[in-house]
Amino acid sequence: MTSTHTPETVIEAVGLGRDFVLSEGPLFRRRRRTVSAVRDIDLTVRSGEIVGYLGPNGAGKSSTMKMLTGILTPTTGHLRVLGMEPSRERTRLAARIGVVFGQRTTLWWDLPLRDSLELARHMYRVPAADHARRLAELTELLELGPFLDTPVRQLSLGQRMRGDLTAALLHGPRLLVLDEPTIGLDVVSKSTIREFLLRSNAEEGTTILLTTHDLGDVERLCHRVVVIDRGSMAYDGDLAGLRATVPVPRVLVVDLTAPAPALHVEGARCVRVEGPRQWLELSDNPTAVIGRVTAEHEIADLTVQEPDIEGVVASLYRGAAAGEPSPSPS
Repeated sequence: MTSTHTPETVIEAVGLGRDFVLSEGPLFRRRRRTVSAVRDIDLTVRSGEIVGYLGPNGAGKSSTMKMLTGILTPTTGHLRVLGMEPSRERTRLAARIGVVFGQRTTLWWDLPLRDSLELARHMYRVPAADHARRLAELTELLELGPFLDTPVRQLSLGQRMRGDLTAALLHGPRLLVLDEPTIGLDVVSKSTIREFLLRSNAEEGTTILLTTHDLGDVERLCHRVVVIDRGSMAYDGDLAGLRATVPVPRVLVVDLTAPAPALHVEGARCVRVEGPRQWLELSDNPTAVIGRVTAEHEIADLTVQEPDIEGVVASLYRGAAAGEPSPSPS
């Protein structure tokens, strides 16, 4: 029998907008100007999704996150998170969501990490037995053991981030909101946090919404991406669809047997030369271009590089900045 179960709606935003009023000019001749930080955002996130919320600085990501967590009240539109209106039910909502801001900490700076987490237990009113069980699980998964008794101010950035994640997850939230969760971390710390988030999503069904400038986070974690630019949604869909929406040329990397001037090949444009290696941006079928290159030159190796998500998103931003129409959200 086919299941008809529909995942629960965790976030529902319709026509969401937030304006700010700025005062400008000399002291006694101030002028007021209204700026729309976010406008007409339609966003539905269902239980168990991992959604990347992407955009350049100033696009409106932080304003959206603050509305979702109840810090800001929307100027326009309808917003529900776990069935609640965030700005009106902020305390109740806080007990059901976890929030981590990569450049800020919720831990107590001069206390050992263990004590900070104990205080978080009291804040969220988690029973002692549940806290002990949950802390033991998170300590193992995030490898907290060696520094649980270290003051937070002495932790490395990667250790502190793991501590912040633990504090955000101790009460078993259904939604985890992450703002730049891997910013400034080394490769090993990033990998640890990414794998932990995937496991939390797979085993506990935690819904995750994250903003990030690290496209490695997006490619490893996100089932879906939403791109916001100048306060409006530019794209909502999967990574494959984003790549198709914003075509970025593939690149043929050619290793010649000896250094040579930039190659001139029909269907390609040489964009870089380093000794015997050249990078050709393709405008024709790769097979056809490879045939032309091998027919005219002595080749040691050839590789076709597919466009990465960073290049795709950068192209989308550039198009929006130049005034080109944004692709319609799917």
